[in-house]
Amino acid sequence: MIAPEEFKKDVLMLAKEVRVNPREIHIQTMKRKWASCSSRGRLTFDKSLLNEPKQVRFKVILHELLHLKYPNHGKMFNSLLDTYLQASINSNNGGETEPPVA
Repeated sequence: MIAPEEFKKDVLMLAKEVRVNPREIHIQTMKRKWASCSSRGRLTFDKSLLNEPKQVRFKVILHELLHLKYPNHGKMFNSLLDTYLQASINSNNGGETEPPVA
């Protein structure tokens, strides 16, 4: 299990790499999903995510951060998500990536 403070640090570190700035980061109990992103830049993560492996947390955090750039699951969102996930796989360094050149 990761501490909530460490989880938030991971979110902010990845946000910097993705070049987005979440306005708020919250961790709370969510009944139906692991995370959400509001149109105002608020990221909310389910407490149960803290118990998941690092790779799972990375994917969920990345997914929500990319919604700050692309609010839907369109082609641009999916393309950028795939790029970051592939970079993570290629680097094989536990979830840290280099941002793609945009």
